[in-house]
Amino acid sequence: MGSKKKKLEKRSASLESQSIPVSAENFMEFFGVGGMGGSLPSVTIESALKVPAVQAAVLFLSRTLASLPLHVYRKAETGPVRHGGKLAAVIEENPNDEMDTSKFRRYFWEQVFTGGRGLAWIERKGASVEAIWPIDPGSCSVVRRGGKLFYKFDGKEYPAADVIDIPFMLKRNMVNHRGPVAMAEKAIQLALAMNDYASNFFAGGGVPPLALEGPLPANAEAMKRARSDVKRAVEAAREDHLPLVQLPSGYKLTQVGYDPAKGQMTEARLYQVQEIARAWQIPPNFLQDLSRATFSNVEQNDLHLVKHIISQWAIALEGELNLKLFGRFSNRRYVRHNLDGLMRGDYLSRLRALAAGVNAALLTPNEAREIEGRPKNPDPAADRLHIQSGTVPIGTNTAGMGHNGGPPLGDDTNENQVDDDRQD
Repeated sequence: MGSKKKKLEKRSASLESQSIPVSAENFMEFFGVGGMGGSLPSVTIESALKVPAVQAAVLFLSRTLASLPLHVYRKAETGPVRHGGKLAAVIEENPNDEMDTSKFRRYFWEQVFTGGRGLAWIERKGASVEAIWPIDPGSCSVVRRGGKLFYKFDGKEYPAADVIDIPFMLKRNMVNHRGPVAMAEKAIQLALAMNDYASNFFAGGGVPPLALEGPLPANAEAMKRARSDVKRAVEAAREDHLPLVQLPSGYKLTQVGYDPAKGQMTEARLYQVQEIARAWQIPPNFLQDLSRATFSNVEQNDLHLVKHIISQWAIALEGELNLKLFGRFSNRRYVRHNLDGLMRGDYLSRLRALAAGVNAALLTPNEAREIEGRPKNPDPAADRLHIQSGTVPIGTNTAGMGHNGGPPLGDDTNENQVDDDRQD
């Protein structure tokens, strides 16, 4: 019994290789199944931006949000009024001495849609806001001490009241954040791997691996020479743009692996564009994927973009600016985006909307001209609300058809007066 037990122990011990133990992370890779990481390329922000779909998503969102008009208002008895002065210049025109508002906000949103966090420091002089400076999120650490957030950057520490902070997604501790590039790592890895495969595939002229069939040499040196001869023949045909490869009599080349059409992986790469669009919550047609686009669904995607993406991020920045610039309980001044700025490219729809606003007494003619950036009309009537004469409150008697300010139609008083004048 003792000898049988020893033999069983030896057999069980021999199942595990000393070079690759069963407990190793790459154990499945030994059988060709692939481990946790496999051979996929690592993903950083720089490498992710080399994927055209990722680059398009980041640039599209950041530039769209940066192009929205951003204004400062103050509340008055007659309604909201555009605020002027230094604060308006900082918010609407030049946040600091080195950046205009478009460049500043474009950088800010690029950090949100890559690393997952946009940061900016508010420079104050007393109660006055002097400038707003961008902060590199990669060089800034966020800590919570005594229940309050502090931001350490460039050897200094700033309280949360002086830092504009827009995270892509906060973690459960409400300090650290998640970024879209990190969360979509697998999808980006696959896109990078397909890009690398396709580039390597076509770097060799799009020629797939080939097997040489025929009376092959017996020794290794002769085999190397034959392989070199075939390689030179294939390369010569590719360089001379010849459709034929000259081989010795009795030999044949057989394709091994994918053909050039499959080597492009068109469907798989198109699906990765859709996966990346999901990660950034963008309709695929904004990443130039029009494979399933129709006139109606593209129009609906435009509405989806404004309602569910652009407006949400615009509200997030507005709330952060209002809190950090004016304080928690200040309700006299506020910052607001003008989402109508997205209509700048559609001239006809923009004019129709303004005309409808003027005709419905929602806008004065001068207010409509101001939206278009045109000078005011000096006529006082251009500052008044206008509405069609047929639109009156319910229950109001309207003049009959043909009424021109004279006696009502069917009244003979005017005719009798004319007859009396003739007799005189």
